[in-house]
Amino acid sequence: MESNFVTIEFEAMPQNQGFARAIAASYAAQLDPTVEELTEIKTAVSEAVSNAVIHGYQRKGEGKIVMEFKTIDRDKIFIKIADFGKGIPDVKKAMEPMFSTEEEKEMSGMGFTVMESFTDKVFVESEPGKGTAVTLIKYLDVYHGI
Repeated sequence: MESNFVTIEFEAMPQNQGFARAIAASYAAQLDPTVEELTEIKTAVSEAVSNAVIHGYQRKGEGKIVMEFKTIDRDKIFIKIADFGKGIPDVKKAMEPMFSTEEEKEMSGMGFTVMESFTDKVFVESEPGKGTAVTLIKYLDVYHGI
């Protein structure tokens, strides 16, 4: 399979979470994933977009989210979700299960854990005041139909 790259930008609004899931599913469909793999991809993307809206922009909807999709081989998908919001001061701490800040006590603190559970690799880059980029890598079972 040839390399394929797609970028899409949309408003950081809660109602666009479903839109992001649909885009991820449509893009991943070209690799013929199983239903389970497709569900895992959609769930991980949903968590990343939700984090960008809730934490990156404090639910104000005043900003953009950029999603990039890339395939290199027929069994690997890269999905990058980036915001340009407040950023994360301590990524390592933020990725700990159940972590939430004082102003976010109503949150479960499980977003990164969910992403890690449903993908093979999760990379987070963030700079306070400049935003956060989450890269999800999912390996697909290309032999499921054989």
